[in-house]
Amino acid sequence: MGVREISVEGKNLEIHELENVCDTLTGRVLTGSWIWDSALILSQWIITTAQSPSQPEFDLTGKTVLELGAGAAGLPGLTAAMLGASRVVLTDIEPLIPGLCRNVEANNLGHVVHVRKLLWGTDESLGEFDVVLMSDVFFDPDQMGALANTLKSACGERTRIWAATEIRPWTGDCLTALADQGFGVVELSGPVSVDLTGPGPEQRCGSFAVFSLVKQSDAGHVPPAFYDIWG
Repeated sequence: MGVREISVEGKNLEIHELENVCDTLTGRVLTGSWIWDSALILSQWIITTAQSPSQPEFDLTGKTVLELGAGAAGLPGLTAAMLGASRVVLTDIEPLIPGLCRNVEANNLGHVVHVRKLLWGTDESLGEFDVVLMSDVFFDPDQMGALANTLKSACGERTRIWAATEIRPWTGDCLTALADQGFGVVELSGPVSVDLTGPGPEQRCGSFAVFSLVKQSDAGHVPPAFYDIWG
């Protein structure tokens, strides 16, 4: 297990990454065991925009925040707590919950941050939130219907949804699927190229973006238009 320190508002968040946690049914490694680059980018984006006097709509002070697909780290949600959110709920599937609990405890944020098991598309509702955070959840277009149902249950009329993702060949298909489910999608930041060179000889560069999703209103109108940036 590795430990990483992320600076937020002059303080360090201590993030414990799990050893490879496997799905009990398939035996496959759950990729949420460690921090993905898009979570780092979303966290930094939140810090930058929350501190901007010209963008008060991004201020998280006193806001309720939900992170979907938080993995074992929950970095964006923990960042929101450090920036003054009044209540944060980190969610993911059962095998990753111990990692989330450990990171909440390691940073003494239990008075603000709560951890819940959540499977997308189920009838379980955690109530409505002011802000929903997601990073690297746009993998499988077939899962977007379940994600959309969960988003609808968590979103009120003024809820803001911010999602960071690495741009992959199927990202556009996932965003189109969400648009078909009644969400407007607008690119807020990106694409940003990031050097993902690791300790070994392999080198690659990833392109990332941050998106805002807006739930369709009762009148059937999606406030921001969906832009297919991949043509």
